[in-house]
Amino acid sequence: MLTTTTSRVVAATLAGGTLLMGCAAQHSDGRAANTKEKIPHGYVEGAEEMPEPQPRLVLADGETGRVHVLDLLTGETSAVAHVEGVRDIAGNGRYAYLTTGSGVLRVIDGGSWAVDHGDHFHYYRTAARDLGEVAGRPPYETAEGAAVTAVRSADGAVELFDRARMEKGDLAGTGGLRAAAAVPYQEHLLMAADGAVVARARTGGAGTPVGACEDPAGTAVTRRGVIFGCADGALLVTRKGGAFAGERIRYPRTGKDGERATEFLHRPGSTTLAAKAGDSGTWVLDVAAKRWKLLETGPVVAVNAVGEDAPVLSLTEDGVLHAYDPVSGDETARTELLTAPLTGSPSIQVDTGRAYLNDPAARAVHEIDYNDDLRRARTFETGFTPTYMTETGR
Repeated sequence: MLTTTTSRVVAATLAGGTLLMGCAAQHSDGRAANTKEKIPHGYVEGAEEMPEPQPRLVLADGETGRVHVLDLLTGETSAVAHVEGVRDIAGNGRYAYLTTGSGVLRVIDGGSWAVDHGDHFHYYRTAARDLGEVAGRPPYETAEGAAVTAVRSADGAVELFDRARMEKGDLAGTGGLRAAAAVPYQEHLLMAADGAVVARARTGGAGTPVGACEDPAGTAVTRRGVIFGCADGALLVTRKGGAFAGERIRYPRTGKDGERATEFLHRPGSTTLAAKAGDSGTWVLDVAAKRWKLLETGPVVAVNAVGEDAPVLSLTEDGVLHAYDPVSGDETARTELLTAPLTGSPSIQVDTGRAYLNDPAARAVHEIDYNDDLRRARTFETGFTPTYMTETGR
């Protein structure tokens, strides 16, 4: 069953149309645009530019290996690949990365993405497709930049892939290195190794140290800079005037075993991050304020952060979805969503208007309005088990 809500689509269309009009009137440097240009501003070969975001979900059935893409605007689901033994999934805006039981990483182009031009966005769509495999050792960590994508294996090997070639369907590495973490950023590569983070050119070189980071685990790219999870908190790496600098954001207390943040979840582009805090609850990292807060909720199955002055979401083992104020830590809403005991790997994906939770037991995906007391806006019945899920087009 699919119930539809049109207000979100109409609002996004109007907003997107305004952005496109602005692009047509000016170049990025402020010059008047020439309407007779053969290549329009924002043009991407082989893709269709759209006036609104094109959100899609990549869904993988852990039992059958069927991988589908769910278009959240039309509600239509299409098969894109067959991947045996899926064990995990990650996404970074356009691509989905599926870890398999054999140890290889399968890369799926979700076919929808957004390009940030600073004061506005461009939105694109094309057909989803299977790009192939990357050989390595799980668990993997992936980070996408404008020019390259970095894929790190558990043994520390990092392989770089040319984004332009990926966009044409060619999954070919451009070189390898070793690091505890690697994030493409500002035409450089930020690398954590030997207790420090360094910034080096993508083409190579020794790099410039920007800050200390012992036992790095977890990264996130925000509008304020790049976050590296460290043993004593986080390192925020920024760039001003061509120079990189690091600032440590320490935990507010000495953490218990297993309590430190090792994976950050957030709405792409936002500066409020969420992470599991072991049996204690959920960490909230406000990058703009450079402040941690621990929501002492007990263990959670999944978490995500919507953004500044917006709720932090968590799913508990009883199938209840909770919303918390990121500043006060107070619970602001809750809803019984999934049936316990939980199966598969439920996750929370968020964009600018909705949150999505995969419900493997019900063979469905729920769309949640997090601004309306966690109201269930739509339910998509998939016809297969959506064991793993990530969102593209953000």
